[in-house]
Amino acid sequence: MKFHLFISMERFSPAEDMRDIERHVLDMVQRAEDAGFETAWASEHHTNELIVAPNPFLILTRWAHYTSKLRLGTGVVAAPYWHPIKLAEEAALVDLYSGGRLDLGVGSGAFQYEFDRMRPGVSQTEGYLYLQEIVPLVEALWTGDVAHNGKYWSFPTATSVPKPVQEPSPPIWITARSPLTYDWAMSHGYNLTCWPITRPIAELEEYRQRYESALKYLPAGKPRPRFAAMRHTTVYDRKDQWQVPVDAMAIWSARFGNLFSTSGTVKNGFVPPVDLAEIKSRDNFNARELSENLMFGTPEEVRAKLKGYEALGVDTFLYFTSFGLDRATEKRSLELFAREVMPAFADDTKLAATA
Repeated sequence: MKFHLFISMERFSPAEDMRDIERHVLDMVQRAEDAGFETAWASEHHTNELIVAPNPFLILTRWAHYTSKLRLGTGVVAAPYWHPIKLAEEAALVDLYSGGRLDLGVGSGAFQYEFDRMRPGVSQTEGYLYLQEIVPLVEALWTGDVAHNGKYWSFPTATSVPKPVQEPSPPIWITARSPLTYDWAMSHGYNLTCWPITRPIAELEEYRQRYESALKYLPAGKPRPRFAAMRHTTVYDRKDQWQVPVDAMAIWSARFGNLFSTSGTVKNGFVPPVDLAEIKSRDNFNARELSENLMFGTPEEVRAKLKGYEALGVDTFLYFTSFGLDRATEKRSLELFAREVMPAFADDTKLAATA
């Protein structure tokens, strides 16, 4: 199993200095590289302080300057907000700047609140249609001249300048929930990422079944795509510390629930929580289920949970760290995860080679 870090700048009060937040995120990325994580991911979101990520390519360019081995992923660019040429070129430029370390993650877009500002008049439920048009087009632009007359974008002959460093191209990852998206992604040989949010492992099992069912669409000769699962993660020293990530997650979920609602309510960039008591009363959001369903626990407990993921066929785990924890807790969790969890999933052939 490979391990990836999913991290964002997040601010909950005007009193917090954004420069301190950015330095903390960069420090966490460097710690992840030192710990042996394969990839760090930067997302794309707009006009809210809960997830400060207006351009993932700029974020990755900064991380590239301060790392040397860590792969760098967009997790994810929102397809409807981009022009294909701009997306292809910005991705290729980061691949160049990073020495061939880019992974391009693309999604449909998450919040109607953002669609109303970034792509007015488009429903979030239509985002997958933009995704399906833009991603193959980006691949074609990386290869050479393309003229396109599609449903959402049209342009005369053009190509991506520069081209990516990686041959034949940077790996592409698609965030998927619906069977339709699994089938489409598999038909192109794209890697797949799922996020069960706060739902139990049964949700992950369902996504894995969709992956297996979609394999019939994988073109001959294409390598089997990777299957990644993302979870909010905190590793703590003692069992009596379980409430720390659970409380942070409840508050974060109340804010996330606001954004996830049809319109969202954001005031000067800050996302007020919806009613916390109401959130805690929902299935999969009460304290017990948050503790069980998410990747929270002592090193021993987290190892056991991850072994279950491994048994399901998850080959890549995305460690989601940004949900309102204090910085010391985030750092200690990452330290414990690297030291006491990751070695249990090391490649046996590499261990034998170094013995």
